[in-house]
Amino acid sequence: FFFHAHDGIRDPLWSRGLGDVYKRQTCMDARFDPAKALGFEEGDAHVIRNAGGRVTDDAIRSLVVSHKLLGTIEWILIQHTDCGMQKISDETIAKLLEDDLETASFDGKSWSNNNNAKSENSKPGSKEGHKINWYTFSSLKQSMTEDLKIIKNHSLIPSNIKIHGFIYEVSSGKLIKIEDYK
Repeated sequence: FFFHAHDGIRDPLWSRGLGDVYKRQTCMDARFDPAKALGFEEGDAHVIRNAGGRVTDDAIRSLVVSHKLLGTIEWILIQHTDCGMQKISDETIAKLLEDDLETASFDGKSWSNNNNAKSENSKPGSKEGHKINWYTFSSLKQSMTEDLKIIKNHSLIPSNIKIHGFIYEVSSGKLIKIEDYK
C-alpha cells in the first residue's frame, strides 16, 4: 500500500518526479510485488498491505505513525485490476461467514461455501461478519478516488505530504497513474 524509503535513497521513481521518502499502501494480492514494481530493494521501503489496498482506520494509523515517527513525506496508493474485493460484497462475505468459517470458493461468477467435510479445527459460522466493514468495491477508479480523498482530507495528515495514486494492471504488469486510468 505505501512505502517508506530510508533517507538518501534514490530510486527509479525519482526520475518520474517522485521524492525519496515513501510510504506505500497496496493490496495483499500475491500477484503484485510492490518493491519489484517500483524498483526498490529489500530494506528500502515499508509496505502496508491489506485486502483491496483500501484506506482503513488501521491504514491511516500506519500512515500517521510513518510520517510522525519515521519522517515519511511522500505516499503512493496502489490498487490493482482483477481484485477479489471487487468480486464480492460486504453482505456476501458476512453470509459466507455466517454459514461456516471454512474457505469459500469462487467459480468465476459467485462465491459459495464448499460444504466440504469439516476439519477437527472447524468452528461453526458466526454473525460477527455482519459487523465488519469489509471495504469491498464495485469500481476500481471510484475506490481509488475515494481513498485518495480520505487521505488528503484526514485531520491527522499534514497537507505537505505528497500523495500519488496508481492502478497496477495485472495483465500487463504496468503501473498506471489514476488520472490516466480509464
